[in-house]
Amino acid sequence: MTAPDEKPHHAGAMTTRVGAFAPATISNLGPGFDVLGLAITSPGDLVEAEWRDEPGVTILEVTGDSGLLPTDPSKNVAGVAAASVLAQLTDSTTAGGSPGCGVGIRVHKRMPLASGLGSSAASSVAGAMAVNELFVRPLSREQLLRHAMAGERAAAGSEHADNVCPSLLGGIKAIRSYRPLEFLDLPVPARLRLVVVHPHIQVETSYARAILRSHSFKIEAAVANLGNMAGFIVALHRDDIELLGRCIEDALAEPLRMPLIPGLPHVKQAAMEAGAAGCSISGSGPSVFALADSDAGARLVAEAMRDAFREAAALDSDAHVGPVNTFGARRID
Repeated sequence: MTAPDEKPHHAGAMTTRVGAFAPATISNLGPGFDVLGLAITSPGDLVEAEWRDEPGVTILEVTGDSGLLPTDPSKNVAGVAAASVLAQLTDSTTAGGSPGCGVGIRVHKRMPLASGLGSSAASSVAGAMAVNELFVRPLSREQLLRHAMAGERAAAGSEHADNVCPSLLGGIKAIRSYRPLEFLDLPVPARLRLVVVHPHIQVETSYARAILRSHSFKIEAAVANLGNMAGFIVALHRDDIELLGRCIEDALAEPLRMPLIPGLPHVKQAAMEAGAAGCSISGSGPSVFALADSDAGARLVAEAMRDAFREAAALDSDAHVGPVNTFGARRID
């Protein structure tokens, strides 16, 4: 709900522009396919929203995408999420909305596409939040989650929240159920540091997911992941980084996706030799993440992983090091 002294804007209000930043995420976290995810501090996407006389959502500009993303709002994830929020808020029964008002958005991609860092989720979250902020925040963050998931569904062909939930809300999240949607907040160890290395290649999420759909898994692999999921949760509650690192092993998706990431075995080995607690694929890849228990240790692991990508696969890469982002998406004025 809006604050008592705030009134929701509508199409006739003074022209206003607001922005929303949504951070990148690491999903799956080893054994938690479509279940586990966390937000990182950088990079992320920015979406600006402003009033327009034309009803509906118009994409005014897309930057940082090298011209690859559509400007049709029905085909752009930020546009889909923004339109979902706008449709609710322009309902005559919601927040004083005006059925005739429209919104223009500017999408600024500040993270690589098809990177395994939740690029589509970040755009979806930023698009949903920007429109909500333009209306003076009538929807809670939890209410925005379904709207952001609409954008993610448009990108990946399925509705999963392991990226959008932490990008929107921050922290480490577990999706307990999709029908009905229920997520759980997990503890964030204060010492935990994340290393994310993105090699300069792309892996399309839809293709990486299709590989899994066409494969039959052995029960032993499922049991291994269930054990690691249990250990992962316990490790967070115990603040046990060593145990946490052992539990980010994935016996289901990673063996099938490994060929999509050149040099991955060498990168994982280099991370462990440099002192990482554990190392695995971020989302569907090609980004790879590792866990450390200090800033200095994380920097050493990052350099070792980048060197391994160069030596084993002749790939340049970018590295991001830092704590878990516990806040999530935020308004930018």
